[in-house]
Amino acid sequence: MQFRSVLSGLDDIYKKLNEGKRLDRADGVSLLQTNNLTGLGYLANEVRHAKVGDQVYFNNNAHINYSNVCKVRCGFCAFGKDLDEQGAYTMSIEQVVERAKHFAALGANEIHMVGGIHPELPFSFYVEMLKKVQESVPQVSIKAFTAAEYDYFAQLEGVPVETILKTLAQVGLRFVTGGGAENFSQRVRDIICPGKLSAERWLEIHRIAHQLGIPTNANMLFGIIETDEELIDHLLALRELQDETGGFYALIPTAFHPKNTKFDYLPQASAVRTLKVIAAARLILDNFKYIKAYWVSSGLQLAQMCLNFGANDLDGVVREEKIYHTAGSSSPQEQTEQELIRMINEVGLTAVERDTFYNVRKVYEP
Repeated sequence: MQFRSVLSGLDDIYKKLNEGKRLDRADGVSLLQTNNLTGLGYLANEVRHAKVGDQVYFNNNAHINYSNVCKVRCGFCAFGKDLDEQGAYTMSIEQVVERAKHFAALGANEIHMVGGIHPELPFSFYVEMLKKVQESVPQVSIKAFTAAEYDYFAQLEGVPVETILKTLAQVGLRFVTGGGAENFSQRVRDIICPGKLSAERWLEIHRIAHQLGIPTNANMLFGIIETDEELIDHLLALRELQDETGGFYALIPTAFHPKNTKFDYLPQASAVRTLKVIAAARLILDNFKYIKAYWVSSGLQLAQMCLNFGANDLDGVVREEKIYHTAGSSSPQEQTEQELIRMINEVGLTAVERDTFYNVRKVYEP
């Protein structure tokens, strides 16, 4: 019996990594196209271990999707509704505050708030919403809005986005979400979200947030119509901005869910594609500490497998996620801390409860 090397077909990439050289576009494409899934996982896992250790993070968080009314209506989104469409809703500030109080009473230390591009709400609504939430639950960190929303707020007010970010930071904004990134390829954006802000504008808004000392995450949608090259270009653009600012905390690769969207004829991203994307992200993004296995998007079992392909964050408890579930996600809407700890410990890694800024709250050894 003969055994092939675990690195079969990946030897050149292993050599570059071992020599401390950065992977390039061609390397990234090779990672996505390799048939050696075992070797890919091995490389990503070793890099994760060397750079950030064997800890996997989660937090006690909750989502508040304050409105699903959106005038942009991206083709890949099942969540957004027109103003007068059946199922459209917009929460009052009082309702948002009550949800935040409820979640805080359950132990949540982070509230994640995003919505659509609402055609009628004034900017003052968002300012007052964050202010009231912060006053009601001051112990909770507010992670709010996508770059698309910030871009729209700036248009509404006729001011630079820097002014918008400063205004919101004064009333409770602590962290900017990674949403709105999708894929940076203009070809892809013209097809799936032609009315959304450009990739350049998304990067500009995150650059400004970083310059103001507001950390952000970065999302990446995959499994829709992107090519391997377009996916790697997305990662390289994020790596370049991170070199400049150092303001990104985590990458959140999210698999496209086709149900109830304009692209419902497309198949859902496979488990293999998901594992390859997670591993490629870990290996390309050498300046990102945290790669999330977002269980809401991938499901619990696949998210656990991603922990052996370079991921080191399971996001958190979540509570009441609506966007992916509207598009057919079969994962639960929330998960217990005990289950997240079990998932992490079961693969031999240390579970760490964190806050929004990755400060350690409690450690659970396997």
